[in-house]
Amino acid sequence: MQPPPIVTFDVVQTVALGGVALFLGYYLKRLLPALARYNIPAAVVGGLVVSLVLLAAWSRGVTLIGFDTSIRQPLQIAFFTTIGFGASLSLLRIGGPLVAFFFLLSTIAAILQNVVGVTLANLMGEAPLLGVLAGSVTLTGGPATGLAFAPLFERAGVRGAESIAVAAAMMGIVAGGLIGGPLATGLIRRHRLPTRRGPASAVPDRAEAVVEAVAGEPVVPTPKGEDVEAYALLKNLVAILVAMALGAWVSAWLNGASFTLPGIGTRQLTLPAYIGAMLVAAAIRNFDDVTKVIGLSQRTLDDLGTVSLALFIAISLMTLQLWQLAGLALPLTVILLGQIALVAVLCLWPIYWLMGRDYDAAVISGGFCGFMLGTTANAMANMETLAERYGPSPKAFLVVPMVGAFFIDFTNAIIITFFLTFWGA
Repeated sequence: MQPPPIVTFDVVQTVALGGVALFLGYYLKRLLPALARYNIPAAVVGGLVVSLVLLAAWSRGVTLIGFDTSIRQPLQIAFFTTIGFGASLSLLRIGGPLVAFFFLLSTIAAILQNVVGVTLANLMGEAPLLGVLAGSVTLTGGPATGLAFAPLFERAGVRGAESIAVAAAMMGIVAGGLIGGPLATGLIRRHRLPTRRGPASAVPDRAEAVVEAVAGEPVVPTPKGEDVEAYALLKNLVAILVAMALGAWVSAWLNGASFTLPGIGTRQLTLPAYIGAMLVAAAIRNFDDVTKVIGLSQRTLDDLGTVSLALFIAISLMTLQLWQLAGLALPLTVILLGQIALVAVLCLWPIYWLMGRDYDAAVISGGFCGFMLGTTANAMANMETLAERYGPSPKAFLVVPMVGAFFIDFTNAIIITFFLTFWGA
């Protein structure tokens, strides 16, 4: 039995320590270039350092700090709400059939990740949901989705779900950064693809610029005498809060739904708290795309989401119970190696061949590997490296961020919910 904490932090002190951990992570990334090279988020680095210090104290029978983590869920929901605001149907239309097709392929790949995870978990005598947690939850979804769904997996019987989610996401981020570039380079060389050697500046901006073009100018301008940037920040912050408030009712309604299937029985829908807010945010985004009444700025929304995500991850990782990973090291490693092999095969064959069998398709494959194992940052880093070496690929830089940053989180949440609902009962 662990003794009570020496000191207990309230919510403000907890957020303050999370902020300090975050900037410690930035410092360590500058100090250790490998962390930046593999796109390990600063929040993950700093949060893990704090959790390791607390783990060392715990192993000696000392509980250093108790935390008030009540702010975690609002931060988590705020981040996913900004993802919802990126789900613009106008953006999908601008991307054209290629974006829609790549979105479909990525959704199928997320399903396959869970099938592979469940299969390997069963073969090793582990709970099937361990394979789902080490599947699309943490690989396609990344650490944020893993931490968001972890409480649901914990309630479904996966002990230490948060620690497992972080470990799986970390390995995925490293793998996505390590193998994406070499796989794409292998495709370019093996098929002797014509490249477009040129200056790195020819690489286009990320898809957020396209979202801004879709949104256009707001009908209602900044009130006279108001600071333009402060007004825009306030407007987008209020939009996030409104979506979160309305989304809470939507989530409550969805989580109360149950259904019966022949031969399976009655199941109750299991969803994370952020789903309602994402749906409301998507509705607001598409309403604003048509009317321009609000004039949402995706760049401002993304900035607010980035702040929310960084603090959420830092605070979450500070309180990890890392000792719960001890008995799952081998099965978790086997499952993750299987997932890496799956994504590598998908990159080398269906993604490359179905996306056009040309230089753009090879770069898209490198980006696919990045965000299906790690994060969109991994995908962008893989593609930027290829573009610097072989020349720009405007098609890849339009298609991959649209799907990896804006759309896949929606279908992934549905996929995770399906597996969690049926294997968690």
